[in-house]
Amino acid sequence: MRVLGMISGTSHDGIDVAVVEFDLDGSTLYGRVAHTATTEYSGVLRERLREALPPEQTTLAAVCELDTLIGQAFAEAAEKAIHRAGPVDLVVSHGQTVYHWIHGARALGTLQIGQPAWIAERTGSPVLSDVRIRDITVGGQGAPLVSYLDALLLGALEGRPAALNLGGIANMTLVADGVTAYDIGPANALIDAVVVESGNELGYDLDGRIAAAGVVDETLLDILLQDPYYRLPAPKSTGKEHFHGDYVRQAVARTGRHVDMADTVATLTELTVQTVVADVRAAGVTTLVASGGGVHNPVILAGLRNGLPDVDLVTSDRFGAPTDDKEAIAFALIGWCTFHGLPGTVSGGTGAEQARILGSLTPGAAALRLPEPLAAAPVALTLEIGVEHDRGGSEADCSRVRSPRESGRQHLPRWCGHS
Repeated sequence: MRVLGMISGTSHDGIDVAVVEFDLDGSTLYGRVAHTATTEYSGVLRERLREALPPEQTTLAAVCELDTLIGQAFAEAAEKAIHRAGPVDLVVSHGQTVYHWIHGARALGTLQIGQPAWIAERTGSPVLSDVRIRDITVGGQGAPLVSYLDALLLGALEGRPAALNLGGIANMTLVADGVTAYDIGPANALIDAVVVESGNELGYDLDGRIAAAGVVDETLLDILLQDPYYRLPAPKSTGKEHFHGDYVRQAVARTGRHVDMADTVATLTELTVQTVVADVRAAGVTTLVASGGGVHNPVILAGLRNGLPDVDLVTSDRFGAPTDDKEAIAFALIGWCTFHGLPGTVSGGTGAEQARILGSLTPGAAALRLPEPLAAAPVALTLEIGVEHDRGGSEADCSRVRSPRESGRQHLPRWCGHS
């Protein structure tokens, strides 16, 4: 079964896609990553989206318009991916989160926009969307949904392995004594907000250069670390409803003095490092598998390595999930699960009372036909990378990485060849 996974994360700068060919053999699910790409939002759409996100006020008219425009952007990205990689049996669209409703420690609702009917009409493929809310209805946080992928990839590693995603928000999945996953706090969200407001056209701190040029303001850092969110027990989730540009401005105001942009970015980068290090240490993690945009920030990575000298810190590439594409692959996996009548998450990953089959289906050009539900879920996942990657150019790679359950606990075999 070929599934196209699509997501725009909390950085809201574009759409990541991954086409994965799934094949079940016994209790092991094999996935060949056939194509990945990133399509940036237009500058106009990005600005309209930022104007509608908290703490800004918006209108139902603006939400309706964005729902259409983002749906059309996802449809165009899906069409391009299918043109490059060939037909797919299912498209999974996470859409764009515009609000994640948290009250205290509970998630009460979540809203992702990007009307899936535009994707179904343009591609002719059925579309799975709205994948978070079902988990929330049974007491879950609706996040992080990548925890199911993490459990399959890391579940048989020795010690206490964990996966760390450094997107707009940092989240961690601990795969030891069951599965526990939650949002740690901001990874790039606050950094990006300050960089965008400075007028920087990139909208992020390229290679950590701004942070490296600044000095950590200890007073500002202490204020930021006082946020009660960090002391909430897991499971918990957060987003830009809480961590946004005004949040930073208010924290700077509490210092009673001016903090320049470079020093602010350096301090926010250190906030990411310290909050991640604290939670990784507290969990007794022995192997940390990192992914997401923050992996490309050498200041963050150096801080994590310095703060976690006894932890084996590697990237998700080692497990067959490219660091920039892991979430898109995770949503493709969720789509495969839903199509086969299986839950796409684990209850410990979100705090839900029970795992649920996720999402709502929009039919494509033909009548929607689902296979007979599977009696049991896979216990291991093997990812094979045969990727033609479009992200400002293309990169061809071919490798096969087996999950620990398949390859044994002592090593991770790898095969790679280039034509």
